[in-house]
Amino acid sequence: MCTACLSRRRFLQGAVLAAPLATAGCDLPILVSEAEAAEMGREAWAAILQRTPVSNAEGEVAPVRRAAAKLLAAGGHDAREWEVAVFATDTVNAFALPGRKIGIHRGMLRLAGAEDRLAAVIGHEIGHIEAAHSRERMSAQAAGNALVQLVRWLLNMGQIEFAAEIAGALGVGLEFGVLRPYGRGQEEEADILGLGLMRRAGYRPEAALELWQRMDARGGRGPEFLSTHPAPQSRIRTLQEAIAAQA
Repeated sequence: MCTACLSRRRFLQGAVLAAPLATAGCDLPILVSEAEAAEMGREAWAAILQRTPVSNAEGEVAPVRRAAAKLLAAGGHDAREWEVAVFATDTVNAFALPGRKIGIHRGMLRLAGAEDRLAAVIGHEIGHIEAAHSRERMSAQAAGNALVQLVRWLLNMGQIEFAAEIAGALGVGLEFGVLRPYGRGQEEEADILGLGLMRRAGYRPEAALELWQRMDARGGRGPEFLSTHPAPQSRIRTLQEAIAAQA
């Protein structure tokens, strides 16, 4: 192996390892305002509505809107200001967007199978909005992109060989060392906030455990450390501890 190739590999490996260390433990500032996030949320919602069919079936729409209204009221929100939709796809997914939008896919509705488990899903998504997680994600992505561009510029100014590849490696380090673990923390926080909303809305918090037991039985996940979502078993343990603490 040539010396240049060996040096290049060591430099790239060092860059990947250094990126998380350079940013770990730092509280990233909120770079996106509430108004900006709400506007982006509304634009995303409009795009989703254009390409995804919406269900008008009363048996699907009614429980979703009922649970959303109760949970929003429990959080001090006016449900009349929120738009809630059931998307007619088999995708097991749900989301909430800045700008007061909540979407549930039919696949998630069927997996939940009961209103209290559905409330666990919706409460979790409202928790993301209450904790400003969308703005945090947008800000983290913006900060990460800016850092990679800065490193690329500094490397090029120093005329260092393989500058573009090193900057790319730093991007990988940011993704797996900062943004993804940060996302897992957001998911856990939204779970805890969702449990509080469920209690105040009159739903059984234990239904959140049942939901994730169903999700775990469904399978089809990759390794937890490569996901922004905690593995179901990890999530169940966290929820059990939170339910016991809130009892």
